[in-house]
Amino acid sequence: MIVCRELRAGYGRREVLRGVDFQAGSGETVALLGPNGSGKTTLLRVLSGVLRPGGGTVLLGGSPLEDCSPRRRARQVAVVPQRTEDLPRLSAGELVLGRYPYLSWLGRYGAGDHAAARAALRATGAAALADRPVRELSGGELQRVLLARALAQETPVLLLDELSAGLDMARMIELFDLLETRRAAGTCLVTVMHDLNLAALYATRLVGLKAGRVVFCGAVRDVFTEEMLSELYEMPVHVFPHPALGAPQACPGRRTAGGAVAVGAAAMARR
Repeated sequence: MIVCRELRAGYGRREVLRGVDFQAGSGETVALLGPNGSGKTTLLRVLSGVLRPGGGTVLLGGSPLEDCSPRRRARQVAVVPQRTEDLPRLSAGELVLGRYPYLSWLGRYGAGDHAAARAALRATGAAALADRPVRELSGGELQRVLLARALAQETPVLLLDELSAGLDMARMIELFDLLETRRAAGTCLVTVMHDLNLAALYATRLVGLKAGRVVFCGAVRDVFTEEMLSELYEMPVHVFPHPALGAPQACPGRRTAGGAVAVGAAAMARR
């Protein structure tokens, strides 16, 4: 679905992405990992067409992204942004209904548009928020509504920038389980994640970005290792199996010779 070759991008004279090779296909959940400022959000902005690359190639469905009209691009890619500023004076239901690429020539939404919006609100557990002004929603409520808006677009590609921000544990798992069903049905998901353990549970492939370059890319079992994560974050990381699922999980620190996990000095000082 998405292919980047030697991608370079940034803001003015500040280059953020420096020759990134990246791809994501149908039925994949690709999690972008890396420290703050590594280029994860910038990569999503390029993939969504919001930010024009300074070099390299970006293909969407086999066609150059720059050749796609805004309307066609909006039918292919939906985005849940990291931060939403200047929220419109709309209700949550009106925001989710914003299926602009599907508007009729009369500029009206049809029965199918309203049905898609209602279904997306139900799927994200946000149906009860439909009449609430988006400016009055909590952070977690807004995240659910923004995901509903993206799902209502019915696109084959979803770009998610820190979806878990502001969500409590129960809502977070509900939404990621929902996204897993979409992935299994063929949707391509690219998601920025800071929660390493959540990424290991739900992603099919991990991409580590550092200083605008790809440090690693591969299946979870191959790249979710102490060596690679420690290099990515420049700190010791201990990896251990999930007690119930067996998937790899991580915590700061390394296992010592005696079997204990050495963590940060501040935490150790309380012991």
